Amino acid sequence: MPLLSALLLAAVVLLSAAAGPARAAGYRYWSFWDRDGSAWTYATQGPSTARPADGDVQGFRFAVSQDSQDAAKPRGTADFAAVCSGTPAQGGSKRVALVLDFGTRADAPSGETPPAPRTACARVPSDATTAEALAAVAKPLRYDTNALLCAISGYPRQGCGEQVAAGGGAKATGGEPSPDTAGTAGKKDDGGPSVGLVAGGAVVVVLAGAALWQARRRRNA
Repeated sequence: MPLLSALLLAAVVLLSAAAGPARAAGYRYWSFWDRDGSAWTYATQGPSTARPADGDVQGFRFAVSQDSQDAAKPRGTADFAAVCSGTPAQGGSKRVALVLDFGTRADAPSGETPPAPRTACARVPSDATTAEALAAVAKPLRYDTNALLCAISGYPRQGCGEQVAAGGGAKATGGEPSPDTAGTAGKKDDGGPSVGLVAGGAVVVVLAGAALWQARRRRNA
């Protein structure tokens, strides 16, 4: 029965392909963003080298993300006039509006609860970096040996950019982000049926073909 064996082997291969990983692993970390008009854009520099101008709005979001394309954006609205309305301009300094989004419970390390999102207006010297502006309003900060930002205002208490295994339950966007700041992570792919659905249908076809072949073989015996 070599033909029947081949058909059954094909069914096993298709089922194995369908059982592949649902999504890639991500990393739990603080992402850094610039506000461009009414939208967030992923920063092209790190906070230790970026030098914002007076009136700029920048944001930080703690979440589980695969990469910059997948990263969740800071939630809520961000307006310099509103954030820095109580901080008057001074000569030799600049004001930077910061949006700090500590993420959701789904993204939080085990045993920790994220603080509520907040905004702050940092008044710093004219040549200050974003890291210096952040240190002025959101201490304590924590960095690792490679200068990666690990914690803002002491959150999280431990860990720094650790990998989160696929299927671990964490979601990059989480919560209920506002429409203009919703992240792309976790977006459903509506381009067509899933691999599992296609493979499952193919298995049905293979097994049906095997049954039909057996029935004909018995009639001809």
